[in-house]
Amino acid sequence: MDERPTPPWAAEMPEGSFISNGPTYEVGKLFDRFVCDWFTASDGTKMKYYFFDPTTVGYPKSDDYPVLIFLHGTSNALVGDVCINYTGAELYSSDAYQKDMGGAYILIPVANEYRDETGRVQGQWSPDYVLPVGELVSSVLAERTPGVGTKFLFGNSSGATMVFRMADAYPEMFDVLIPVGTASISSDEMLDVFDARDMYLFYAQAKRDEFHPFETEVVPRLPRLRRMKHSFIFTPEWVRNGDGGIASIIGGVEMGQHCLMNGIQANLMFDDGTPMDERLPGGLTAWIAQVVAERRSKA
Repeated sequence: MDERPTPPWAAEMPEGSFISNGPTYEVGKLFDRFVCDWFTASDGTKMKYYFFDPTTVGYPKSDDYPVLIFLHGTSNALVGDVCINYTGAELYSSDAYQKDMGGAYILIPVANEYRDETGRVQGQWSPDYVLPVGELVSSVLAERTPGVGTKFLFGNSSGATMVFRMADAYPEMFDVLIPVGTASISSDEMLDVFDARDMYLFYAQAKRDEFHPFETEVVPRLPRLRRMKHSFIFTPEWVRNGDGGIASIIGGVEMGQHCLMNGIQANLMFDDGTPMDERLPGGLTAWIAQVVAERRSKA
């Protein structure tokens, strides 16, 4: 059996730490909770999407459930239904997470990715998708729900960059942004627009992200993010899996510290029930429920 390569940061781990080679949750257990369908935008772009409806697992019909919209990372559209998991969305359809949130719709738009003759991924998220994704979100929610309450927009890696891109184009469409793993943050002027709209931001970025230098690309923007009316900044020193180990994922290059979405899918909770951030004793689902309650109280 080939040994896994040693991560370049192994010698820097805190004393007592260990390397964890994957998330501890099961992948694929809940795929059958999602329906798969297609949407064609006004510009002719045809896109696949997945949708979860809480009323199919026992929740009563309502026009006020929140919707969690997840945008996947580059190449994640190439793995079929596993894309549901790679977006971070799968466990949010689970009985436990749904109970925490009081029921929530889940929508996963899928980019038209493919590999060219050199093996490189093409068709990933870009500005060309802004109109199709916006139309997909509006159309699917109108067709498949009697109405929704708070709209959460999640994104992983290039999907996180797309979160800010979508919010810049359609600030009236989304209420909460949860970008995970990007340094491509909206301009200060757009953050002012988000504040004027009372938008919430949960920004998650690892300090040791392999793709986005934290000190030069992220730190200069943090003061402005912290001044937003509703912001939660999660910037862990190390990305850890549910077992408490430091995440190591070899995808051609070491990218364990870029894969913070695994922790988001684990509800930012360790397997022993302790939170990955002491400010979130109930995990991200409890934060989501709190935001929904706050917004309902102002309606």
